[in-house]
Amino acid sequence: MPNILLEICCGSIDDALQAQAGGAARIELCSALFLGGLTPSIGTLDEARAQLKIPIIAMVRPRSGGFCYTDAEFRTMERDAEALLARGADGLVFGILKPDGTIDDRRTRRLRDLCGNKQSVFHRAFDVTPDPFAALEQLIDMGITRVLTSGQRPNVVEGMDLIRKLIDRAAGRIEILPGGGIATHMLEEVVKRTGCTQVHLTAWTTASDSSTEHNPSVTFGGALYPPENSYSITDPGLVRSLAARLKG
Repeated sequence: MPNILLEICCGSIDDALQAQAGGAARIELCSALFLGGLTPSIGTLDEARAQLKIPIIAMVRPRSGGFCYTDAEFRTMERDAEALLARGADGLVFGILKPDGTIDDRRTRRLRDLCGNKQSVFHRAFDVTPDPFAALEQLIDMGITRVLTSGQRPNVVEGMDLIRKLIDRAAGRIEILPGGGIATHMLEEVVKRTGCTQVHLTAWTTASDSSTEHNPSVTFGGALYPPENSYSITDPGLVRSLAARLKG
C-alpha cells in the first residue's frame, strides 16, 4: 500500500496537540464536533498555530442544522474566514448549499477566492447534494482543492463505491478525501476499494473532568444530557497506530 495521508478531525487544542504527537499529517480544526463541527475560536487557532508544525485546515461553519445560510450568517462566515486565514490557517473547510441542496455557486466562489493560494475544502455538505457528479464538476470549475465525502452514505464503508467513482471522475483535477465514520478495522479496505491517497477520521479516547460531579442534577448540554464528567479527546497512541498502518 502506498503512503496514505492521515488527517485527524480535532475539536479542541488538546485534540490538535495529540494528533500531531501521534503522527497525523494534517488536522481539520473545529469546535463542537458533536454538532458536526463549527468554526473554532481564534484563541484555539492561535495556540494550535504556535505549537503545531503540520498543516491546519480551519472549519468555517456558523451553526449546526444544515448548510443554507442567511445573509447575516454568510457575512459572519466571510469575517471568520478572513480572520482564520490572517491568523495562520493553512486553508479553510466549508460547505454552502441552496435550499434545494445544490451547491451555492456564488457564495462558495467567494470563500474560495478568500483562500487565495491556500487550501479550500468543501466538506460533507457535498453528501446531501442531489447529483454528486454535477456537484463535483462545479467544485472543480471553482478551483476547490479538495472534497470531504462519505460517498453520500452514513459512513465511508457504505459509500466506498461512489467514492471510487468520484476519484475516477476527478482524474486528478480535485482531491477526494474519504471521511465520516471510517471504522478503524476497515481502514486498509477503504484504501484498497476506493483508491484514495488520504483519509479523514477521528481517533478518540475518553478523558474525565470531575469538576461537575458535586451537583449532578445540573446539566449544560441540552436535551440529550451528555455526561458532564467526561469528554472525548484524541488518542495519540491510536493516531500513531493508524499512521503506521497507512505507511507503504
